Amino acid sequence: MNKKTLIAGVALAFISSCSNMENPLLMESSAPYGAPQFDKIRNEHYMPAFEAAIAEAKAEIDAIVANPQEPDFENTIEAMEQAGQTLSRGAGIFYNLMEANTDDQMQQIAEEVSPMLTEYSMYVSLNDGLFERVKKVYAKRESLGLDKDQMTLLEDNYKGFVRGGANLSAEDKAVYSKLSEELSLSTLAFSKNVLAATNAYVLNVKDSADLAGLPEYVKTMGAETAAEKGLEGWAFTLDYPSYGPFMKFSTVRELRKDMWTAYNTRAVGGEFDNSDIVKKIVSLRMQIADILGYETYADYALEERMAKDRRTVDNFIMDLLRPSLPFAKKDVEDVYRYAAANGFEGTELMPWDFSFWSERYQEAEYAINEEQLKPYFQLESCIDAVFGLANRLYGINFKELDNVPVYHEDVKVYDVTDADGGHLALFYADFFPRASKRGGAWMTEFRGQSIRDGKEYRPLVSIVCNFTKPSGDAPSLITHSEFTTFLHEFGHALHGMLAKGRYESLTGTNVSRDFVELPSQIMENWGYEPEYLNSFAKHYQTGEPIPSELIEKIVAAKNYLAAYSQVRQLHFAYLDMAWHSLTELPDGDVIAFEQKTLAPYAVMPSVAGTGFSPSFSHIFAGGYSAGYYSYKWAEVLEADAFSLFKEKGIFNKEVADSFRKNILEKGGAEDETVIYRNFRGHDPEPEALMKKLGLVK
Repeated sequence: MNKKTLIAGVALAFISSCSNMENPLLMESSAPYGAPQFDKIRNEHYMPAFEAAIAEAKAEIDAIVANPQEPDFENTIEAMEQAGQTLSRGAGIFYNLMEANTDDQMQQIAEEVSPMLTEYSMYVSLNDGLFERVKKVYAKRESLGLDKDQMTLLEDNYKGFVRGGANLSAEDKAVYSKLSEELSLSTLAFSKNVLAATNAYVLNVKDSADLAGLPEYVKTMGAETAAEKGLEGWAFTLDYPSYGPFMKFSTVRELRKDMWTAYNTRAVGGEFDNSDIVKKIVSLRMQIADILGYETYADYALEERMAKDRRTVDNFIMDLLRPSLPFAKKDVEDVYRYAAANGFEGTELMPWDFSFWSERYQEAEYAINEEQLKPYFQLESCIDAVFGLANRLYGINFKELDNVPVYHEDVKVYDVTDADGGHLALFYADFFPRASKRGGAWMTEFRGQSIRDGKEYRPLVSIVCNFTKPSGDAPSLITHSEFTTFLHEFGHALHGMLAKGRYESLTGTNVSRDFVELPSQIMENWGYEPEYLNSFAKHYQTGEPIPSELIEKIVAAKNYLAAYSQVRQLHFAYLDMAWHSLTELPDGDVIAFEQKTLAPYAVMPSVAGTGFSPSFSHIFAGGYSAGYYSYKWAEVLEADAFSLFKEKGIFNKEVADSFRKNILEKGGAEDETVIYRNFRGHDPEPEALMKKLGLVK
């Protein structure tokens, strides 16, 4: 028995000892297509599974290092790609459920597991023996006859080691490991506080007069929430399906102010304060960048993205922000003039006024509001419509399954098949809010696409949203904005489901942040196309098609407040870059830094003590640090890309086939700039976005 076999045997013995518990996280799933066995997974399974899977993964790494054979692509690079499968599977399940269906025990487990995973990551990235093998393969890469996928995997691994501290001294490696562990725990604490702060606030309305302006569905939802919480009257929370409509429709200004202030002081002060954690995260990232030889964390983060450097991103933001700012200020002035002419007595609109009055102005200007539209967007019909769009563009089909376990009764699972009937993916859809789920909407995977040992593993893809639940006798009716959110996340899902490649780290959504939002954001465009809307939007009670005049109003209102919305999103991007371009922590508190940073580009009055940095999960708990600009970067890409569909036809099969082949199937095996050129025939043109938004002729 060689050393590799011996080490692997030890790991298997360890796994076997745990499997006496029949731990579903350590066993190959017997569910269809290897789907997670959610019906068997319990909280008590996670920690033993993590312990065993980390031991197995380390043994696999040790075996690669101990291999007496000369390092080559197969026994080193490909072996590294295949290592840690059990760990990846378990972590994928645990962390996805941490976002979608968490509880106090899971959060405690996460705190315990986080340093274990960080230590494992360091075990790999700072492994001198492993890096030496990688360097030897990298040095002779041109003579190995590698194909494009193999060369990319090799180069990514080599750069990953360098960027992960492999060239550091032993002393600096120890410091780097400590910093990484602290960062992992800090981002986890940040996320935990945001969720807790969001759930902690409830606006309990007991006087029906304070419901003035609220549509019936909002009142019903408020009554049901109050009943769930054991409260009298009506209850409204900071979850967006509750918060958003309240801010849009409530005529009680003081209550809107209370809600807005609560939302914009989440995790600011009090029990769930994130202010010090924000500073700690920024400081840790600064230190990590410094020890790795970068001036700022932004320089480190951007190196592997399409933008490449800070200057490019800063110029990109300003090239959009400066010309948009006058239009955004006019948007606010227009809403104020309307409000002043219709009963508003203040000298300026405050942030808690804007959503309400902009909604009224939209109704007056375009004779359209969400209440008019919602009856035509029943969720079940929207699901069929989104699936139908995927079929029309890419020939794929969806069939609901009842034999695949789910982690919550609200979740539906679909078998996704290609035009030839071949299995492509499992698609999980989780649409409704609950206390165990964070706010917002996102796409994720329980397993990506890959080929291992001659067998192809197809993706297990999930989207998670927070749409209005069915209430009383009414089905789930979503807003048009929520429908475009659905299209957005489904675009990410298509990117995962249609993945085609060999190595999971290079397939599906494993692309740079700049590029990953292209497949999602381009899908939103169909939500404004009359030909598409006419195909499914019918009144949920009468079955009558949506009137053509309403569609015309949707299209006409498409760019309503486009400049204001663009500037708001650029504010997020600008603040993100400001935090991650620091070389030392700023004087004063977090909110002061935020307000000072954004003051030159403000279009609404600043409110002392409020801000969004302490709840800015995308950059302080997610993967968008020094990367929030990528939403706008991708908007440029999608505006330019969709213009080809507009030119050739929004259901044009030739264009759709090209988009599938050149974008959706490719993953990150090629440079994204080249991938885009292969589809579009030229580099993206920023003017396409400004034209789409109506900000230039």
